[in-house]
Amino acid sequence: MRKKEERNKSLRKKLLVAGLAFIFFVLLLTSFFGQKGLLEISRVKKRQEALIQEIRELEKEKSRLEKEIEELKRKPEAVDKEAREKLWLIKPDEIVIIKEKK
Repeated sequence: MRKKEERNKSLRKKLLVAGLAFIFFVLLLTSFFGQKGLLEISRVKKRQEALIQEIRELEKEKSRLEKEIEELKRKPEAVDKEAREKLWLIKPDEIVIIKEKK
């Protein structure tokens, strides 16, 4: 009778250890591969850094455009220059010579 009880205790211990090991293994897997796991956090941080860099670039572009707008408001010759370069507008009595790019 004692041997049977000892075997049951030994089996319970083994089952308990196996159960705890399984739970630990599942927690370990979810901490790496789960929805908020380490791999996902790493991927999100990289995406965040890329977005921050894009924001910086867009802020520089915005600043440049704001300066351009202010210049166009202050200087009529700047408007004329932009119209000629970007829109290919010419005055009625002008002749345009186009130079080929090499």
